[in-house]
Order: sequence, then C-alpha cells, then structure tokens
Amino acid sequence: MSNFFHTKIEFLKGVGPQRAELLQKELGIFTYGDLIQHYPFRYLDRTQFYKIAELDESLPYVQIKGRIRGKELLGEGRKQRLSARLVDETGEIELVWFKGVKWVEKALKNHTDYIVFGKPTEFNGRYNIAHPELEEVTEVKQSNAFLQPVYNTTEKLKSFRVESKTISKMMEVLLNMAAPQIQETLSPDLVDHYRLMGKRDALLNIHFPESAEKYKAAKFRLTFEELFYIQLRLLRQRVVRRVELKGQIFKNIPTLNEFYKNHMTFDLTNAQKRVVKEIYKDLTAGKQMNRLLQGDVGSGKTIVAFITMLIAADNGAQSVLMAPTEILADQHYQGLKKFADSLGILLGKLTGSTKTKERKVLHEQLRSGEMKMIVGTHALLEDVVQFQNLGLCIVDEQHRFGVEQRSKLWRKNPQIIPHVLVMTATPIPRTLAMTLYGDLDVSVIDELPAGRKEIVTVHRFDSHRLRVFEFIRKEIKLGRQAYIVYPLIEESEGMDYKDLMDGYESVRRAFPEFQISMVHGKMKAQDKDYEMQRFVKNETHIMVATTVIEVGVNVPNASVMVIESAERFGLSQLHQLRGRVGRGAEQSYCILMTGYKLSKDSKTRLETMVRTNNGFEIADIDLKLRGPGDLMGTQQSGVLDLLISDLAKDAPILQEARAAAQRILEEDPQLEKDQHQNIRKHIQSLSANTVNWSRIS
Repeated sequence: MSNFFHTKIEFLKGVGPQRAELLQKELGIFTYGDLIQHYPFRYLDRTQFYKIAELDESLPYVQIKGRIRGKELLGEGRKQRLSARLVDETGEIELVWFKGVKWVEKALKNHTDYIVFGKPTEFNGRYNIAHPELEEVTEVKQSNAFLQPVYNTTEKLKSFRVESKTISKMMEVLLNMAAPQIQETLSPDLVDHYRLMGKRDALLNIHFPESAEKYKAAKFRLTFEELFYIQLRLLRQRVVRRVELKGQIFKNIPTLNEFYKNHMTFDLTNAQKRVVKEIYKDLTAGKQMNRLLQGDVGSGKTIVAFITMLIAADNGAQSVLMAPTEILADQHYQGLKKFADSLGILLGKLTGSTKTKERKVLHEQLRSGEMKMIVGTHALLEDVVQFQNLGLCIVDEQHRFGVEQRSKLWRKNPQIIPHVLVMTATPIPRTLAMTLYGDLDVSVIDELPAGRKEIVTVHRFDSHRLRVFEFIRKEIKLGRQAYIVYPLIEESEGMDYKDLMDGYESVRRAFPEFQISMVHGKMKAQDKDYEMQRFVKNETHIMVATTVIEVGVNVPNASVMVIESAERFGLSQLHQLRGRVGRGAEQSYCILMTGYKLSKDSKTRLETMVRTNNGFEIADIDLKLRGPGDLMGTQQSGVLDLLISDLAKDAPILQEARAAAQRILEEDPQLEKDQHQNIRKHIQSLSANTVNWSRIS
C-alpha cells in the first residue's frame, strides 16, 4: 500500500481531530487504509418499493413512497414525540420520532411526497415506523438506485452523530481520492486463473456496488486475497521451520517394542496407529516436529503421548507432559506410572503442591538425566527446573496456556529445540485449524477405542425432572455415579453460586440415601481436589458442579451427565461436558435439561447434541453459530481479526487460497520471479510488527 493509505484519518474531509479520536477508540480506524478496509456488514436494497397495504412486521426494512398528510407534537417535556401520517393509494402508516423531535418537525414538509425507509412494527393493530430515513422524492439521487452500504458503528459513535450514513459519506470522499492510488496486490496469473475482479474495482464495489453481480465478484476477490495472504504467511513459516529448525533424530525403539509385546493390555485403534506413524516419521526426519494432535475426549491421546515419550527415552532424551490443572496432571501421571514402572523407567510429577523436599530430588534427577519423563503443570516452567537433554515437549489442552508460557518450556534446551506435540480434545473445525495452525502438521484420532459405547444423549424439559431423578437413582443402584452440572457465567457469579446452592439442596432432598459431592470455582484448590477425589474413589455417588469439571477428572464409573440450563452453554462446551462420561464399558447417558422458552440457536445446539457424538461435526456447527472469535476464546482473540472473510461460510475459498499459496511457493519459494512482484511488494508493505500468531510454539 502506498504512503497515501498511511495518512492519519483526521486529515480526511469531514473527520477532524475529535471524530478521529472516536474512530480510533471505537473502531480501531487510524488511517485511510483502516477506513477503506472497514467493510459494510450488510446492504440495503433501495430498488424495491412496498405499498403500505403490503407491510408486515416480519419484514426487516422497507421502502415506501407516499405523501405526508398532517403532523403533530404529542406529550410533554422529555416524553414529547412527533407523529406524522404517510399515505399512499393503499392505506396510511404512522411515522414517529422520539429524539431530535423539534429539528425533524421543522424540516418535515406537509403535503409533500417522500421516500421513507425503516422497520415496520405493529402497535394496537396499526403499523408505524420509528425514526425512519426520509428523502423528498425530488431530491433522490441516482446513487441511491441500488445497494446502500450499512457500516458497523457503536452507541458512543451514534451519540456523537457518527452513524452508518456518516461513515458512508466519509467513504465516498475517501474513495474519490483513493481510486488512482489503489494498486493490484495479486499476481496477474492469480487474477486470470481465478477470474478475479481487479483490486480497485473490488474496493469500489464492496462499498458502493453497481449491481448484485459486481458486489459478489468484489466480495469473492477481497475474501480470496485476505485468506491467500494468511495462508502464504503460514506456509512460508512452515518452509522456514522445516529448512532451518533442526531436531534431534529419534530412530531407536527397543523399549517401545518391549512395551508393545509384553506390557500393553489393549490394541491401538487404526487411527492411533496412523498417528504414531506420522509422529515417528517426524522424529526421524532431523527437523523439529511441530504437530497438533486432535482427538475427542476418550479417544486415546494420552497413550499416543506416552508412546512418543518412550521413543524419546529410547534415544537418550527427556520428555515433559504439561497439563493445565493439577487434577489433569495427576490423572496423566497415575495412568502412565503403571506402564513406566513395568518398563523400569523413572517417571516424575511436578505440580504446585509438590513438597519442597520432593522438588529438590526431582530437580536433581532431571539435571542428571536419571529421570527420563516428567508430568506436571505450570510448575515445570520455573527457571529452577533444568534438564540434561530435553528432547520432547507435550502440551495437553494447549489453548489453556499463553504463548509466553509455552515458549519458556521450549527454551529449556538451548542446544537444539525440542520436538513439540500439542494435544487438544476441543475439536477444531478444519477451516479454523488451517487458519490458526496452518504452519503445523495436524494429526487426528477420529475413532474411539474398542469396547466404548456411544453416549446416548436426550433433551428433557424441567417438567420431566422427577423422571430424570428416578433414572439417576436406578443407575446409582446399579453401582454407577452421576454428574449434575450447573452453568457458570462470570458476570453474574453471585447468581450462579445461588443457582448451584439451590440445585445442591434440591439434589440432597431428592436423594437422601446417597452421598453427594459439590465442586465450584470459589472453593480452595485443596477442598476442590478433596471433593473430586471422593468422587473418583466412589465414596460419593453424585457430583454437583459448575463447569470446573469440563476438563479433567476421569471417572470410568460415572455413567450419567445431567446438564442444567443446557441452553446457556455453547455447543463445544456441551460436547466437552458430555465427554466426562462414557469412559467405561457401561452404557452412558447425557441428559440436557432446559425450560420451554428456547431461542432458535439454542434449539439447533440441543438438536445437534442429541443427533451426533462426532466432535468435528459439532465444531463445524458451533463455528457457524458463534463465529471463530468466540470459539477460540480470549486466548486467541487477536488471531482472527478477519476483515471480510467468514470461516464458517468461506471454507471453499479458503481451500482455493491455500492451494494457490502452496503452488506459488513450490514454484518460487523466495517470490523472486517477475510475475510475483505484486505479491512480494504487498508482503513488504504489510506491517513489520504483525503478530506471528500462527506459531503455537
């Protein structure tokens, strides 16, 4: 982009210092370049006119032509409003204003024809439009003939009279000045191959489309470009990593063979075998492994992690497995210790509650290389934790750790960067994985171990509670256990705590014969662990909890998950909670409890949960419902500031853009050829301080 687009926004006619400050704070618009990329989020079709008799409350916005017949001020003081009658040959409608009443009353001409634009609503059997847009018929310009852009704004901007229309006027001024400055940013062969609209035409038509066809072409062009540059950056990083970052070579596997032959009491699934092969190929290539392992709750990621740690140990390297909570770290430790012990391998555990005396021993064993494997939490990141030769870092539920925390772990081998395997039980839709983790190699475990039965999921209304409680009683009498989970919304923690306590009391009254545990976020860590452990040991029959149990405890004996107010949870959260049961050989059940009043999205979420156990299908639907920002949470908030693309809808364009980026890098890795000079120039002009958010490590 030329220097013109770096001009500060305050210098644009009609903006000035005060508005510039508002645009910066509210919309992040600092320069001409920022404004030109503030795309409309929808358009108003000003070509269609309705008759008053055709109006219906279900219509979002309508345009009608009629004559003002009478206007009057009603009410007193702050409650004063202006009412006007608009008539056409089919009927009449009331136009009403509650703000700026005196100004509108002065400007509105009686017995004059107007074009009126607004949302019709019904009140006492009659239609009205509040705060309509008005234009005298004689004044209507040709520029209103087609689609008019609607721009995102905020309440604060509106209170300073910076509305969508204001932004639209600024945009007109800017585009008139900018047109000669807009340069092509894609190579001619890409433009030809994908029949893309030129950059200048695309920017003009995304803001002020000349026709529906031109709008579609502009939208496709700008979406393709945005996704192409994201993929190009990720794929170049991947090439750099493969060329420049050396990794230890782990070829020997005697202990692993011994484990397979004499110590493994079950068979790996085909998916697990495939993933182990992919990992082994990385570990023998001489390059640093940087792999994401995705697999639903209970799909067997931990055993794959242990096999990878065995390969490292067989080659004289140490490995760490870092988990986000003590409970999860302890669970991994307990699960792997029996295997490590049987093979004569020293496996340690380091968490916040490890005693000082034990820590000293652990630190010494790690420094000397005597300890080949360690499982732990954030405690592993402390400077005092040093290794003789750290060769493998495995991070479970990696999105729960900040980038800085994770990189601290990699730096614990100054000679050669450790291999990295990050695991997640949160299925990530393919489009999101390609955009977030496009420079990573991705492995997927997409089948459950043999003997696992699919969880039966049902939706029940609050009025069925007694039947649900009876079902829980029956399961407990068969020797099983149950979870009852209440939602937690941080803004109203007090209210949620009350919900939980009320729920706990009603569960106690309903099941006086059973022992009940309770866990929530306000409890001290040791109290929480104590209650969790009682449930794990089957000393309590029912666990009443908030979502703190979403990631963590593994209780194969628990067969029922009841989720209260299920409509208040996101889809992926419901799926994670469901994954807490179904870990043993018995049939398990997930019961989604709600009231009768449900939004359309809530119904979709509940129907999806009842219909499928497939985490990837659920993740795709969740992406469509919530959008990528919500899906990844604040941890990745800077990641997907996409200006025009929508990952839920633009998957085919993303795949095309990635294929195009791959093809260009294969032909011309350094982008030195003449036909790629536009791409090279554009990359150079992109801010040098762009966050390298694609790298997990």
